[in-house]
Amino acid sequence: MLSSSTSSLPAECSTRDVAQALGLAVRSVQLMVDRGELEAWKTPGGHRRISRASVERWLARRAAPGGAALQPPPLLEAGFQASSTISTSSRIPLPAAPAVVQRPSVLLIEDSVHFQTLVQLLLAHGFPGVDLHVADDGIVGLAMVGQLEPSVIIVDILLPGIDGATLVARLRTHPQFQRSQLIVITSLDESQRAPYAFALAGLPVVHKPRLAQDLPALLTQALAGAA
Repeated sequence: MLSSSTSSLPAECSTRDVAQALGLAVRSVQLMVDRGELEAWKTPGGHRRISRASVERWLARRAAPGGAALQPPPLLEAGFQASSTISTSSRIPLPAAPAVVQRPSVLLIEDSVHFQTLVQLLLAHGFPGVDLHVADDGIVGLAMVGQLEPSVIIVDILLPGIDGATLVARLRTHPQFQRSQLIVITSLDESQRAPYAFALAGLPVVHKPRLAQDLPALLTQALAGAA
């Protein structure tokens, strides 16, 4: 399960209730409703309500075989202290002073707190010499790319602010960002990615249920390519 039990949720939940229970951004829950993953309707006053039963079904699907990668990793449950440097979009770091040996950096553009934490732990455990920076939406992410010029950019397709596919298309055509390696992560399966094919062609794409298994090898290749 992605977060604490849903037993405290009312039978008819608000979008914010579900977001807090699952540890996701409100925008992510709205997109889940739009994709039909959660059962929702609007009250006469125009407020969106989500069935608690559909949230429980969504969690059950993630707990089924093939969805185990969405579980919080054991290091997190044991209170593991990550050694990677992480900054949030609310605290955009100033450019570092030139150094004799510059550490490689990764910029993660992702609005889900759960997947931000999972990527942070993967880097801390397998790439302790890499600095990780995080942006919560596409607009802030684009600004941080220009500021940091990271070695690797990991981008979610579905983002608030700027659609992740549009952001990827911009980065791929801008000469300033040619040195940054791109990795795309998404909860969409292959059949659902067709509308974004214009941006994804030739890029490594990681399905979020397999993030823990597939991202480390791709990240190793990307860091080598950016060196």
